[in-house]
Amino acid sequence: MSQIDIAIIDYGMGNLRSVQKAFAKVGFEADITSDAHRASRAKRLVLPGDGAFGACIENLLGLRSSGLAMADVITGWIAEGRPFLGICVGMQLLLETSEEMGEHKGLGIIPGRVRRFSDTDGLKVPQLGWNNLVQQRPSPLFVDVDPESMVYFMHSYYCDPEDQGVTSATTDYGLEFCSSLWRGPLVATQFHPEKSGATGLMMLRNFAERVA
Repeated sequence: MSQIDIAIIDYGMGNLRSVQKAFAKVGFEADITSDAHRASRAKRLVLPGDGAFGACIENLLGLRSSGLAMADVITGWIAEGRPFLGICVGMQLLLETSEEMGEHKGLGIIPGRVRRFSDTDGLKVPQLGWNNLVQQRPSPLFVDVDPESMVYFMHSYYCDPEDQGVTSATTDYGLEFCSSLWRGPLVATQFHPEKSGATGLMMLRNFAERVA
C-alpha cells in the first residue's frame, strides 16, 4: 500500500471534497479515506467535521478497517507527535466532553468541554459567516497570515479548553472563545479554512509545509 501525503478522514460527517479541493489549489494532493490502515500510513492527517457532535463521535468510533479503529489511529498519531489538523467539529472531537444535545464524550486528547453559545441578548445561534480571528500565539498555521484576519464560521458550540495555553487564536461572538488550537504538531480550527478565501488557503499551505 503506497504512502500518501495528506489523508482526509472520511467518517461520513464533513465537507470532504471542499477540503480536498482547497489543498489542491495550493498544490497539495490530499486523499479522502475511511480506511484506518491507509490513513495511518499518511504523512499528515486531517479530521474535518460538520453536524452534531454526538453523531460525529458515534460515526468516528464505529469506523474500523480489518480490526483497526480510526479513533485509535488518531489518538496514537497525536501521541506520536505527527502533523494533525482538526476542522470545525473535527476540532471539538479532540476535547473530553460536549454538551450538544446531551452529554457526549470526545476523544479526550485536549482536556476541556464543548459548550453552547448563549442566545440571550439577541445573539444569533448558530454563528454563520465571517468573523475576526485574533492570533494569541505564533502558531505555524498562521505564518504570513494577517493577525486579525476574517475567517468563515458555521457553529453553535465552541471549545473551552482547560489549559488556555493551547489556544492560538480567539474570536469574539458574545464572548471571547478559542477559535484555534495549537499543541506541537497538532493544530485545529473552529472555523473552516477551506471556506475562508486566500487566508484559509494560506493556512492549509502552512499545514502542509510548516506544521511538524
